[in-house]
Amino acid sequence: MQTKSDKLILKSGEVIQGRSFGAPISASGEVVFATGMVGYPEALTDPSFRGQILVLTSPMIGNYGVPHKKYWESNKIQVAGLVVCNYIDTPSHHTSKETLGKWLKRFNIPALEIKDTRGLTQKLCSDGVLLGKIICGLPAQAGKNKVTFDDPNARNLVAEISTKKIRMEGQGKKTIVVIDCGIKKNIVRQLVQRGFKVAVVPYDTDVTKLLFPMDAVVISNGPGDPTKVHATILNVKKIMAKKIPILGICLGNQILALACGGTTYKLPFGHRSQNQPCVLSGTNKCYLTTQNHGFAVKKIPKDFREWFYNANDNTNEGIIHKSLPFMSVQFHPESSPGPLDTDWIFDYFLKKAGVRSNSL
Repeated sequence: MQTKSDKLILKSGEVIQGRSFGAPISASGEVVFATGMVGYPEALTDPSFRGQILVLTSPMIGNYGVPHKKYWESNKIQVAGLVVCNYIDTPSHHTSKETLGKWLKRFNIPALEIKDTRGLTQKLCSDGVLLGKIICGLPAQAGKNKVTFDDPNARNLVAEISTKKIRMEGQGKKTIVVIDCGIKKNIVRQLVQRGFKVAVVPYDTDVTKLLFPMDAVVISNGPGDPTKVHATILNVKKIMAKKIPILGICLGNQILALACGGTTYKLPFGHRSQNQPCVLSGTNKCYLTTQNHGFAVKKIPKDFREWFYNANDNTNEGIIHKSLPFMSVQFHPESSPGPLDTDWIFDYFLKKAGVRSNSL
């Protein structure tokens, strides 16, 4: 009798056996790791993970189940697949609505429990992130067939994930436009809580041609290679020409840099955690931040200066214009999950932009 062979196959040739607890399907993507101890529902619904197989290094995953979708960062699971060390199928938490395994199956996402996520993570650290494929629910002999790998960074992932139409949230008198490159819901929540109306627009929207007044623009986080997002880069140039205040977050940091003549590059294994230390340039102040990105700014554009840098590897973590209200951060000031050290970034931007909400 044939037995099923659930496994993760890396493009470098390694085959890691596991046990399936998600959807019994196969999926290919970029294998990355995240070191957060909590927050897997938020991480799995973060659009920045589009096209990626996520390895969680926390030793137990699933122990507090999955909460109501109002706590998610988007309306569905975004990862291509999930790999954990120990899956817990008996959650205990007052917000839990279903088990992680059931949730993954409902969204048709494969997941593997393997013995050594530490060893896999060490390989990704030493070799850099790798393409891989989760194979689940197939006979053992199926794994002998030629395996094809999908490189998500070859696609315009932002175009896949961005909203298709403009939506309005909040009741404020002042309006902030958010360019949706793969936005986390908590960015919108942060702005609405500050008393603003928020217009979430598709990634390729020419904001300067919108038929309603706006007070500032936020370029959201999102997945993939920033150089693929040509339309957004071009439109950000138009926004800057009109001197409309801009705040970029994560992918938005890279897009702002590219729009001004800067450059970006791919990190060996990225920053995906809730404890990345970021230093405010020119000071001794260091903040713990939540991050989820595989690319970073290399050349800082003319008339900008470095705003933050990473205390671990000295990579850029933000840029700010020397005189105009244009700024961006590589980390997530809205967190969810993670520390709240940098939620002041929103208020700093609004002050520099000269925008006051109903509640300020």
